[in-house]
Parts: sequence; structure tokens; C-alpha cells
Amino acid sequence: MVDSEPEAGGQFLRGRAKFEHRGVTHLKNTEAWLVEDRTLHLRGPKQLHFDALVIATGAYDRPLPFPGWDGPGVITAGAAQALAKQGVTLAERVIVAGTGPFLLPVATALLDLGATLVGVYEASSPTRWLRESKAVLANRHKIAELASYRKVLSHLETRTAVIAKHGDRVTVAKLDRHWRPVSHRTEHADLVCIGHGFLPRTDLVPNAKRTNDFLDVDERQQTSIPGVYAAGEVTGIGGADLAEAEGIIAGAAAAHQEPPARALEAVRKGRLFAQALARAHAIQPGWQTWLNPDTTVCRCEKVSLQDLSDATSMRELKLTSRVAMGRCQGRICARNAAELTGIPFDGQRRVIAVPIPLGELAALPEEPS
Repeated sequence: MVDSEPEAGGQFLRGRAKFEHRGVTHLKNTEAWLVEDRTLHLRGPKQLHFDALVIATGAYDRPLPFPGWDGPGVITAGAAQALAKQGVTLAERVIVAGTGPFLLPVATALLDLGATLVGVYEASSPTRWLRESKAVLANRHKIAELASYRKVLSHLETRTAVIAKHGDRVTVAKLDRHWRPVSHRTEHADLVCIGHGFLPRTDLVPNAKRTNDFLDVDERQQTSIPGVYAAGEVTGIGGADLAEAEGIIAGAAAAHQEPPARALEAVRKGRLFAQALARAHAIQPGWQTWLNPDTTVCRCEKVSLQDLSDATSMRELKLTSRVAMGRCQGRICARNAAELTGIPFDGQRRVIAVPIPLGELAALPEEPS
């Protein structure tokens, strides 16, 4: 098990999972950067040869830019949750904003640590869920989960977003159905935690078939690449229950075993919820009106909205403006830059999945002549 974290549990359990299994080698603090034929390349450098590979690389936050989002006092909702699980809040007066149910556990964790919750701002409208009765009925346990966040529901405002932050002054706007501001007010907060959904980490298999950024898998979780399976957020954002069930199926299939019927049923129901979630909290184009010409789009390379060129492809946009050319390799900015310019987004299909030193490439064994 190749694990980029120091302990088992991934981004969800954050080291709280107890993993011990005879015959399984757990490689901690280890990053994989390339799948090449039947070889997995690891930082080090090191290579692992496989007959079957299960990818469960998860997803990362997608923040939408606004004036002041690159200044102090703004972090992603995922970062806020990770810190909260370590007992850290960073500030006293906090706002949680974006879209999707993930905002609720983040706000709850901050409130439990003693932070003053100024507001929880959901850009979408809850009425969108009224059209998703099939998914809701199939996942009734999610309603009980919603009730567990009752402490923060009184702070929740829908069709509302943070559209600017300067110092502790935060501009909060009411939105129309396209997310265009129709009115605004000023709130005071030391910290704004933003999360507008997630983007999957599919870099390890850039040539695998995908739909809407997510890897396509069959009923046994196999991707379009034979012997390579995928589970969790790389196949769609549907929560921990779905990810766990997909992992059970992928593991069984990789071991040439029949997956449990309960896992197959859990995936069927979970994917209904994931599809409904994607529709109910789809990002609307009106967010682009939140920006000023000097608003930063790419934080790594300090590229502002006015710096984006009239390019016709993402490659041309990178070369002419340096957007997505920094340390994060476009994970934070590329999708936003594509939408701001109207350029088709290609899903960030890069050969090397994570930044690695040239020395590690030089240390790789040479191919036999």
C-alpha cells in the first residue's frame, strides 16, 4: 500500500485508521508519480511492478477566485478541516463559504473548537434537491447525517457567497440562480474558508477514459486501462460511504474475487447520490463577475485576470501568461482560467503526476539498449 500520508486513513480519517495486515507492506510518506505499463514509479526513486493496481488518490478543493482570496485569512475548506482535526482553528471569527454539503462538517468542526461562526454561505439553492427525490430516497441515511449538523444550520444562508475580502472586511453577496450578485453587505471575519466542490486527482493515469473529469470504471471498478482499478473521488464525488464500497469492489476484483453484494448495492445507491450532488451544486458561470481585472487567478505565478491572453488552447495560455506553470501545476487555477477564457479544459493530463527533482529522474535505471 503506497501512502502519501504519514499514517493510514487518507484525507478523511487523517491518521486515525488502524491498518495492520500480515503480508501487506505499508509504504508511508511515499508519493507515486507515474504509471508506466505494469510499473508504478515512486519518489525515491523506486519502482513497483504490479499485476493489478488500485488507484485511490482522492480529490482536492476547488476554490473560486475573488478580490482578496490570495491574501491572508483565506484558506480552502479542506485545509480548515485538516487543521480542525488537529485541534487548530487559526482564527476566532470564521466564515465558511462555497457550495456543497462539505461546508457543514467543516463549519461544525470549527464551531466545536470554539470559533465564532459568522456565517455558512451556500451559493446554490436547496430547492435543486427537490428534483432529486430518487437519489434522496436511496440514501435516506444522509438525512440523519444532515441532522447531525443542526448546530450550524442556523448560520446557513443559501444563494449567498463571499465575493471579496480586504483585511477583516468581507463582502457577502446574495446571488441570482446564475450566481451573479444582486445585493451585498459587509461582514467582519478573520478567516474565510472556501470550497466550491472538488476536482479529482487522476494524474497517474492521464490516458484513461473519463467523463466530466472523473475516471470511467466498469462494474468491477476497472478503468479503461487493463489491470488498473479506481475507487473513491477519482470516479465521482459521493462521500466516504461510496468511496469505501468502491474500494471493497476494486480490491476484490484486483484479487480475482467476486465482490460482496452489499458493496455493489452501496455503490449503486451512492452513485445516484453523487450524480444528484453534481447537479444540485453545479458551479454557475456568474462567479466570473466577482473578479476585477487585477484579481489574481494563478497564485503561484501571480497571474491576474487581465494577464490572461486570447489563447485558443490551454497549452497556448500557459506559454503566453504562465498560468498553471507554478508549483501546483494548475491544480488550483487551470480549471478557473479555462472557464474565464472560454478555452476547453483538458483535465490536466500530465505525464508526471507530482513535482519531482531532476536528480530522481537522473537516478532511474537506464533502459537496456
